[in-house]
Order: sequence, then C-alpha cells, then structure tokens
Amino acid sequence: MVPRLDMSRLLAGDPEELETLRAGAHEVGFLVVHNTALSAEDVQAVIAAYRSFFRLTVAEKEAVDMARTGSNRGWGGPQSERVDPMANPDYKEVFDCGFELPDGDPLSDLPVYAPNLWPDVPGFRQTVQGYYRAATGVAMDMLRCIAGAIGENPSYFDDKFDRPMALLRGNYYPERPDWAGDKDFGIAAHTDYGCLTLLASDGVPGLEVQGRDGSWAAVTAQPGEFVINFGEMLEMWTEGRVKATLHRVKGSAEERISVPLFFNPNHDANVAPEGQDAIQAGDHLAKRFNETYLHLAKA
Repeated sequence: MVPRLDMSRLLAGDPEELETLRAGAHEVGFLVVHNTALSAEDVQAVIAAYRSFFRLTVAEKEAVDMARTGSNRGWGGPQSERVDPMANPDYKEVFDCGFELPDGDPLSDLPVYAPNLWPDVPGFRQTVQGYYRAATGVAMDMLRCIAGAIGENPSYFDDKFDRPMALLRGNYYPERPDWAGDKDFGIAAHTDYGCLTLLASDGVPGLEVQGRDGSWAAVTAQPGEFVINFGEMLEMWTEGRVKATLHRVKGSAEERISVPLFFNPNHDANVAPEGQDAIQAGDHLAKRFNETYLHLAKA
C-alpha cells in the first residue's frame, strides 16, 4: 500500500509522519503527498497549458521537436522513446524543459543543461516556468525530509542541488490505440533514472506500480496531491535506504495528462555510496537518456 503523507507535518518534523516516510521510501518506493506549497489550482493551470500545446497540429509541434537536437528539450512525438527494450516504443507524447545556466557558463554546452525550446502558445512559457520554480522548491523540501527520515542531517543533499539537472515534463497519454498489443504502453515498465520524481496529474487513472510480490496496483492522485517516487540514482546514493520501484502506464479509454518533475542533482555531484569510487550524476543520466530517447540513441 502506498503511504499518504501530509507535507506540512513532515516539514514540522512530526516523528510519526517521518517514520511513515522512512518506511514508505524503503519498502514501497512510492508515496502520495498533499498539503504542499503547490495548490490544486497551480496543477490545473499547468495541465491546461500542456493540453493547449498537445492539441496543436503536428506541424506546429514539430517547430520545437527535440528530435532535431542533441538533447531532451521540447516536443517528443509518439514512439520517440523506449524505456523498456523488450517493449515497443511508448505511444505517449511529451514536452520537456529543464534547468538553464547563464550564457557563457562552461557547462552550458552539456545536453543536460541545454537551452529550452518554447512553442508559440500564449502564456505557455510563463505558466510552465512558474510551475517549474514552485515544483523544484517542493521537491527540495521533500529531499530534506527524506534525508532526516533515513538518519542523515536534513541538509545532506543541499549543496548537490544548486544547479540541478531538474527536468519538467508534460506527458500526454491518448486513448489506448485499437492496435495496441501486449508490448504497447503509454510508458512501459521502468524505474526512474535519477533521484526524486514529483508527479502531478489530471486525476485520470493510469499509473500502475509493481509490488514486491510482482503484482501491479493502481496509484492515483487528484490535482493538488502528488505521487512521489524515487530513482536508481537515489537508491544507489543512499545504499538502498530508498528504493526505486518499477511502474508503467498501459493506457485506457480516457486520455490523460501527467506532469512529472524529475529532480536530479548537479551534473558533477558524486552519487556513489560512501567509500566507493566516484560516480558523476551527469554521466549516469547521460547514459540512461541515450538508451531511452531514440533520437539520442541514433546520434
């Protein structure tokens, strides 16, 4: 069962809430959190912005097609990603944006800090960027709570997230196609690659999480609630005190929009367990992105 947590109680240091967080992070790898600094209205506004983009014509979306770049910024069309090499490419569409460095920064040429691409949709950029700023704040608060819950100082992660490789995505899952078979998914079974994912959605069911017994269970959250899960990087970094868990979206008779923030540390952060050879966070993400985005795999 996925624990449900009150963010205000976590931030206040409530011992019972922190123990639920610790157990959920270690045993389940998924949480649902409410009462954050992001309101239902904030989520509904950003979902409406993404919906307006995904309703553009293909020609309009192709103006910001990430397939023309060497990074993951802009629109990714249907079947542009394959998260599970044993499944077919995912049939969803996406729009990605991320953290940008100042002009002239020596790391600004790295794909994980690539310039964002913005469509010609009134208000889209302002809404998405505003949500991005607020969501990264919530994600950092959650990381501090996790650090405390697993026995570290709450500031344990702070200096590794001042230039985060934080990627905000709008996912558009259309109605499950008639042609879809056993190997076709909105997004196939996978674990996230980085540290912490803060997921908002329009409330339409679709996300499924694999339990330790191998069964799949639906996890839903209404606007204003957030599903939180953890990635391979954080599992490694915390020596298994936090778990990355398989999840998927098969799709249904209803279209669905979800908005994950993939909150990842600075490019040069060492995410190796203590006492082991250094592992640079940027190298880990670059490897996993190149395996997933089909236009990068061909590069």
